Amino acid sequence: MEDLKNIWLHFVDVLSHTFLEIEIWRIIAAGLILIFALAVRKMFLNMLISYLKKSTSKTKTTFDDKLVEAVNPPGKLLIIVIALYFVFRVLLINVSGDSFGGHIIRTLFIFTLFWMIYRAAGIIAHLFEGLAKKTETDLDDMLVPFISRGIKVIVVIVGITVIAKEWRYDLGALLTGLGLGGLAFALAAQETLANMFGGITIMLDKPFSVGDWILTPDVEGIVEDIGFRSTKVRTFAQALVTVPNSTLVKTAITNWSRMGKRRINFNLRIKYQTTAEKMNALLEKTRDMLKNHPEIHPETIFVFFDKFGESGYELFLNFFTKTTVAQKHFEVKEDINLKIMQILDELGIEIALPSASVYIENEKDGGVYEANAQ
Repeated sequence: MEDLKNIWLHFVDVLSHTFLEIEIWRIIAAGLILIFALAVRKMFLNMLISYLKKSTSKTKTTFDDKLVEAVNPPGKLLIIVIALYFVFRVLLINVSGDSFGGHIIRTLFIFTLFWMIYRAAGIIAHLFEGLAKKTETDLDDMLVPFISRGIKVIVVIVGITVIAKEWRYDLGALLTGLGLGGLAFALAAQETLANMFGGITIMLDKPFSVGDWILTPDVEGIVEDIGFRSTKVRTFAQALVTVPNSTLVKTAITNWSRMGKRRINFNLRIKYQTTAEKMNALLEKTRDMLKNHPEIHPETIFVFFDKFGESGYELFLNFFTKTTVAQKHFEVKEDINLKIMQILDELGIEIALPSASVYIENEKDGGVYEANAQ
């Protein structure tokens, strides 16, 4: 018994020794607190989040599901911050008033709080998206990204301001004291402001929306995102092109998605052996076919004998499909071409191929012979 008592007293004596002016038992206690916090963070919080996810999955709305996902990472950090508070207390590090330890703990608490708010801003944007989809106008759909990013920017600015005040920094005085640096920053921000006002112009004028097929002198493709600074366009080669908004508002934009009808025009060349009677029948049958076609717009149908070409008679055809969708448009165009082929077959008219006449002079008899080449 006496030996055990001596061992215990020796152990207590060792724990009372100091390392870096801190008692050994306090360092061990601080380590145990951190280990316990990590265990709680790993096991208990994961179990709690898993339980909350199962509960929220049973509800009709997705708001609570996204709220749990938003709170999860900041919640894990909060446990570590609380553990650090107790570690500082055990290690006799002052965490009150203007002490360095106090600033550290309060800064971490503030950062965790604003990180949670920042992630929750995405949920607010999700709610706005749901409301925007229920309306007929596209204006609110374009406003959603601006609102989402605007809220996040405000949260970041307020968070930085609060943390700066915690460390007794006056951002207003700091920016005022920059002098020429502030002027240089303002000049550098001109392009950013131009892009932002360009985004507002796009939002108000609505020359295009997300999902539209547009063509500009610089890019052609599908609009994927309209942001504060730029618009992202996915080209048909699947490359993503980012165009500054200030550039878009200064250039001509063709919005193919807003076509009311889509044009088809071409020249049809037929052989010179075609008689006037067959030519007239071809024109009449082609006009009737286009006028009665369910996918051809009845207005602006042009089918005319245009001119005498180099290798045959040339007909000019110009009309519009009702659909503007690319695949459907080409299907209609294919059907029209097949129907024209059927009319040509019925009338016994042949397509003229490009040809040239070559005249050869015979030196013996002085005659001239013609050779046709196609």
